[in-house]
Parts: sequence; C-alpha cells; structure tokens
Amino acid sequence: MQPQPARRQFVKAAAAAIATAQFPILGANDRVNVGIVGLGGRGTDHIEYYSSLDADARIAALCDVNQTARERAVAAVQKLKGYQPKEYADMRTLFESKDVDAVSLPLPNHWHALATIWACQAGKDVYVEKPACHNVYEGRQMVKAARKYNRMVQVGSQSRSLAHKIRAVQLLREGVIGQVYHARGLCFRRRFSIGHTPDQPVPAGLDWDKFLGPAQWKPYSKNKFAYNWHWFWDTGNGDIANQGVHEMDICAWGLGRTGWPALVSSTGGKFAWKDDQETPNTEQATLDFGDAQISFDVRNLPTPPEGLGGMRGSNYVGNMFFGDGGFMVVDHQGFQVIKSTAANISGEAARGAGAGDAEKYEKIMDERAQEKELDSTAPHMKNFLDAIRARDHKLLTADVEIGVRSASLCHLANISYRVGRALRMAQSTGHFLGDEEANAMLTRNYREPYIVSQDV
Repeated sequence: MQPQPARRQFVKAAAAAIATAQFPILGANDRVNVGIVGLGGRGTDHIEYYSSLDADARIAALCDVNQTARERAVAAVQKLKGYQPKEYADMRTLFESKDVDAVSLPLPNHWHALATIWACQAGKDVYVEKPACHNVYEGRQMVKAARKYNRMVQVGSQSRSLAHKIRAVQLLREGVIGQVYHARGLCFRRRFSIGHTPDQPVPAGLDWDKFLGPAQWKPYSKNKFAYNWHWFWDTGNGDIANQGVHEMDICAWGLGRTGWPALVSSTGGKFAWKDDQETPNTEQATLDFGDAQISFDVRNLPTPPEGLGGMRGSNYVGNMFFGDGGFMVVDHQGFQVIKSTAANISGEAARGAGAGDAEKYEKIMDERAQEKELDSTAPHMKNFLDAIRARDHKLLTADVEIGVRSASLCHLANISYRVGRALRMAQSTGHFLGDEEANAMLTRNYREPYIVSQDV
C-alpha cells in the first residue's frame, strides 16, 4: 500500500526543509520549545515535568485527537505557567510549526513509530514514551529516520536515568557477581478484568480515525479507548511491553546483550477473566542468547513476594542477575549484592557431593536510592534537552536504538506466545528461521494513509 497524496506532500515538504537547513540552532542556554502530542494520563505528566524544567523547556504547543483532552491540557499549562500554548488537532500540523523545536509523544503504542518518523522528517527532535515501537519492523524504521535526519530521539526508559540502577549495572560490568549468565525480569502488576463494553457511536469531539491511525478500522467502544487500549493487539502489546519493557530493558542492559537471541519461547494465557481483553494476564518468556539467558515473568493476578522483594500489595517489579559468584537484586528502591563463598571452598568439600552444603552467601551491598532520586522522568527529560542543544545523540541516556532493542525483545516474546511455539532466530538478521507465520508478525498491515514505509 502506498501513502495518500497528502502524506507524500507532507514528507516531501519536510525533507525539503531539512535539506535547506531551515531549523534553528539552539545555544547552550536556549530553552527548547516543546510540543506535546497525546494528552491523556501520561500526557498530563509530561506537562507537569516540562513545566518543572522551566530553565530548559517551554511548552509551546499541545495536540490530541480528543477535544476535551486538549481543553484540559491548555487549562493546565495556563494554570502552571501563566500562558496559553498553541492547540492542534492533527500532529502533522504541529510538526510543521517553526515555533516548535522538539516534540514529546506520550501516545498509544501503535502511534509511537509513525509519529516519531513524521517528526524526524519535519526536523523535530523526539521524546517518545515506551515501548519505543509497536512491532519490530517499525522500530528499525525509527532508528533509520533518527540517523538520516540527525534527530535526537530519546525513549522513555527512565530507569536508565536512576543513579542506583546505573551504579548496579556498572558493578555487574566490573564483575561483582562474576560472569553474569542469567537475567530475570519480574513484572507483577495486579490488575483487574476490564469487563465488556459494547460498540457505540464515537463521542463528540473525538477523531476516532486519527486515534486508530496505523491500526485497522474497528468500531468505537470504551474498552478500546483510554487506558484499556493496552490490552488489544492492534493498539497495545500487553503488560510485557507496558510495565514490563522497563525491566526487559534492564535485563538486556545488565546482561550486556545488544543483539538478537537464538531462541525465543513464551507461554501463558488470560486466566480467570472473561472480558474484552486480548493480551495475556500471565506470561513467561525465555530469550536464549547461547551463552546467557533472559527469563521474564508477567503476572496481573495475585502474586506472593519473590527474591528480596517484600509484599507490597500484589505489585512488584524488578530484576535479578545471576553470576557464577553470586547474585544481585535490583528494583526501584535500590539493589542488593549477595556473594558466594564457593570460591574459597577447597579440598573434599569442593569436590564432593556435599559441596553445596559447604557454600555460604554473604550480603556485601545493600544500596538504597535517595528519596530525591526516585523520580526518574525529570532527569531523563533533562538529558534529552541537553542532547538537543549539544546535537549529539550519543549523550542520550536511552537513545532510540537502545529503546527499540528492548521493545523488540518484548515483541519477540509476544510473537512466540501468539503462535504457540518456541522460535529459532537468525542472530545476524533478527528474523525467525523457517517460520513465515512468525516472521509476518514482525510487522503489521498498515491502514492508509498511516503507513510506516520502507523509505523514511
């Protein structure tokens, strides 16, 4: 399928503008004019965070397909900052504005890639929320666009801006637990059934066509809109790529893996609930790199504490790293390192069947994050703004290539779950071996004119 003429004209005009360098060069002390696209719950957070970064950013424009959301957001900026940003119903019109230097995209997953690519083509730098992409193919296209147009594209993997997690990964690199061979991600988020909602007329003020965008057309219902779009394959990716992508990112980061796994296996299901949700509420995935593994556990039903995590209701998200000399547990509150004494065991105890009984463990580190460091979004956005002024994507804490890689691992797990079998991969290409059904799920059928094309 080919883009419609309006889409081609937009891309052509944007590319021409880039070619003639008609974009302002910001100085080290200049504030970045930001446009926020997507004004739901996370969009409201973006307004508050950019407002707190007053010396670095100014909210110049707001955009949403829902008139009510736009009005609410404009009122919020007026209250926080005392001025009225420009208001847009179509992101493409905002991207064309010379009053906007960068855009922030707290959009539904299925819009992340196309909105990022359009923004790059229009010469805007981009902060895009996690997961970076809705599927593997469009993640590749996002990276191409960012590099082609020399744009700063930061993904909302905010954990990479938390001091204690940076410190934890540094220690893993230094061999604090020896050779790391396994990373485990835990995503225990208690959720409840969304029930059933009937198809009904689109509410006044909502452009349902633009909300669906790249997704195939379907009638409006409440469950397909607002937050619950996460639980439908056309618009979301389930909790493994919602909350779980943060922990998947830390798994890959701590394990030091930047390539494709050789084997992917994922099982699970939607248990207990009888509702409209399509994605699983329980999922267990393994990604095997040959010399190391990632295992990942998603659960939305009641869950006991595990590892060093105490009971916090039924919610716990975190990571465990296993090495030949001990293990590390990392979560939002801090990290602990437990070392094995096996290296000091010698003689018969080391050689005999009872060697494990002689082994002991000692906690050598228990580092807790400072309260002021627990909110990672503001420093993550500050890092984005600093990279814009420096014009160096290597300064980004979570550059698009990093974010796409972590999101893609979640997508691979979901593909294995959906086809119902383990999948072998060509690690050089990131394609499945001898499985066309699985390879077809690396991308999607796009709906004109909302197409992520080969030529970005």
